[in-house]
Amino acid sequence: MIDRTAGLDHGLTDYGDRDFSRYLRRSFAQSMGYSREMLGKPVIGIAYTGSDFNNCHRHFPELLSAVKRGVLAAGALPLEFPTISLGEVFLTPTSLKYRNLMAMDTEEMIRAQPMDAVVLMGGCDKTVPAQLMGAVSAGRPAVMLVAGPMMTGRHRGERLGACTDCRRFWARYRAGDIDAAEISDVEGQLAVTAGTCAVMGTASTMACLIEALGLCLPGTAAIPAVHADRLRAAEATGVAAVKLIGSKLTPSQLVNEKSVENALRVLLALGGSTNAVIHLTAIAGRAGVKVSLEHLNELSDSTPVLVNLKPVGNGYMEDFCAAGGMGALLRELKPRLHLDCMTVTGETLGERLAHDAGHDGAFVDRSIIAAFDKPLEAEGGLVALFGNLAPKGAILKRSAADAKLFENEGRAVVFASLADLAARIDDPALEVEPTDILVLQNAGPHAEACMPEAGYLPIPKKLAQRGVKDMIRVSDARMSGTAFGTIVLHVTPDAASGGPLGLVRNGDRIRLSVKRRRIELLVDDAELQKRARVATRAPQIPQRGYAKLFAEQILGADEGCDFGFLR
Repeated sequence: MIDRTAGLDHGLTDYGDRDFSRYLRRSFAQSMGYSREMLGKPVIGIAYTGSDFNNCHRHFPELLSAVKRGVLAAGALPLEFPTISLGEVFLTPTSLKYRNLMAMDTEEMIRAQPMDAVVLMGGCDKTVPAQLMGAVSAGRPAVMLVAGPMMTGRHRGERLGACTDCRRFWARYRAGDIDAAEISDVEGQLAVTAGTCAVMGTASTMACLIEALGLCLPGTAAIPAVHADRLRAAEATGVAAVKLIGSKLTPSQLVNEKSVENALRVLLALGGSTNAVIHLTAIAGRAGVKVSLEHLNELSDSTPVLVNLKPVGNGYMEDFCAAGGMGALLRELKPRLHLDCMTVTGETLGERLAHDAGHDGAFVDRSIIAAFDKPLEAEGGLVALFGNLAPKGAILKRSAADAKLFENEGRAVVFASLADLAARIDDPALEVEPTDILVLQNAGPHAEACMPEAGYLPIPKKLAQRGVKDMIRVSDARMSGTAFGTIVLHVTPDAASGGPLGLVRNGDRIRLSVKRRRIELLVDDAELQKRARVATRAPQIPQRGYAKLFAEQILGADEGCDFGFLR
């Protein structure tokens, strides 16, 4: 009888005879040309997300070879396996719809296939949280290898990087400042290498949070995708995965209340993506940890913005890497961090930072990473808002917004859907002024749109042509981490689930107070109850497939938009 449960003997296929199952598995494995010696080694699975529909992962074949090299050098057998890959701009209606499907794919393939530990290869922003959600639930030792950011392009002497500069130039084109020929030239210079967006968008934010959580090797979050150090990091990640075999350092153990709080501190200091709040909430939820927006505000009050990268500042991810990267940022935040948190290398965070400081001389480029006592902004980059318009909260990226709009009251200009927005936003007859508040309804997780990055409502063309750069915008949608502006997002409950956002009408007054953390609809309760009684019914549930599962199981933004049955 066979009693081994390591390597290829993990989870033998059930034929009613375990010895036969092992015999049959090894015979099929030998058809791939492996020697008996190799088949007797422990196995490192590699969750591989290369795809022709994911430009960010274009360099993954080379990274995969480096991971395998590290695994083999450390004495184990690397076996790659494909999962769903989510290329942000190649998916409809939005990549968030498929994040949970990828998480399920990752979880089940880790659990179902014979591996002692797993390397998670991801980059384009929804792939990273999807892989971590799945890995937390699967319960196997795992280490993350992120894609790394793109390098910048050039246009007429100016550095360009996806995708903050995409939005900036598109706004200029809409306003008539540049012509079709120039926007075409810009298009060819925004994304010029493999890797994720070159700014502190969602992908880079998530990479940094993974390092803060201790789930990847130190110093690997910010290495550019095309740098030789990224390949060395891949090799070292393969070695690290072998060292994890038999350990209790699983993601479900490393993701806990203290490490999640560390990640929130880092998010605030980065001025990172609003999407990260949803993703971190989902990852933490898989480990039974609740992320409270009230607690986020408490942390934001005592966590300054320290990183000068677009869309908050001026730099790019390659600058952050050269400036000292996550090691430098974490050392600045040390007084606010839980240094006893364990990391995937078996060191505590405190030990990791002490080790890093001793090796690199603690170099920091202060033009990119500010000192804790000389911050770029005194308070964190994100703030949660509450009020009768958002009873369960909303998010504002204040570090990328116009502070002159933070204490304001304006008239609502309402768009009932994405189709309504597209049809009317550039209509010369649209009744709108710069002091108005644009409101987008039915773009949240329970809507047919499945919460796309449409919260970055464009400035109406008639106002853009007058030089208007920013105005208050409110929605239940998300926005890209590369975007900027005074934009209130993730309004919860969303309109499609019966939230008060769906009751806003043209001409209503809305009051925003960042100081008080409030977003209020200035309509009395009796009128709102009257509107609710005649409100349009919720969208129909799709009849079949994943769309049906999504509609039936999706949770609100306050619960990370995970599926209820997966938490």
